[in-house]
Amino acid sequence: MVHFVGAGSGAVDLITVRGKRLLEEADVIIYAGSLVNPELLSYAKNGCEIHNSAKMTLEEVISVIKKAEEEKKTTVRLHTGDSSIYGAVREQFDRLEELGISYDVCPGVSAFCGAALPNVSQTVIITRAAGKTPVPERESIRSLASHQATMVLFLSTSLTEQLQAELLAGGYAETTPAAVVFKATWPEEKIFRCTVGTLHETVTKNGLTKTSLIIVGGCLGDDYMRSLLYHPAFTTEFREATL
Repeated sequence: MVHFVGAGSGAVDLITVRGKRLLEEADVIIYAGSLVNPELLSYAKNGCEIHNSAKMTLEEVISVIKKAEEEKKTTVRLHTGDSSIYGAVREQFDRLEELGISYDVCPGVSAFCGAALPNVSQTVIITRAAGKTPVPERESIRSLASHQATMVLFLSTSLTEQLQAELLAGGYAETTPAAVVFKATWPEEKIFRCTVGTLHETVTKNGLTKTSLIIVGGCLGDDYMRSLLYHPAFTTEFREATL
């Protein structure tokens, strides 16, 4: 059996209870060494076989899993954040199904957080800038920017010059709040607040790299509407309005 486990956003204690248990029980762990916090491997039991997939091809990963299955061992495939978000899991699922190997998925806490605010943004777009990995034209940054929703960008800090230009061309004002979060939830986390107009300058000036997340949108500003759910003038299923 193979368990695909989301390692969480970085902090060791932000892995799910189930994810921690699966790590503790695993006979083999294959972890994404370029992004996953290595301290999570402290949960592994003595004798657990550990592989760093940053140094492996897909074929080598599948070979390790196949050998573990032949030896009746349990494997954890540990991906960063939530494995469904840029986790390259589909290609692994397909190979495992071809081999008749069972698998399941344990979700993880992604580096992005719910950033919807009443009267400001009720939609969060999770995307990435086009680089070596292409993005469909219908999902271009310029096209998505036209929605004026909150945008969370992974894997884009090396492309901020073009990203900034596309965000502006799509409709975000230069003064739109933005933030670059370096190693979200890790002990060394740093948050750099800026605007769309100063995004590229902020990233380059601070030497921010691949482990940084970019958030763009009015949710980062100070102007928002109070939630009606907890407003004394609002009646809900559980209480009557008092104003």
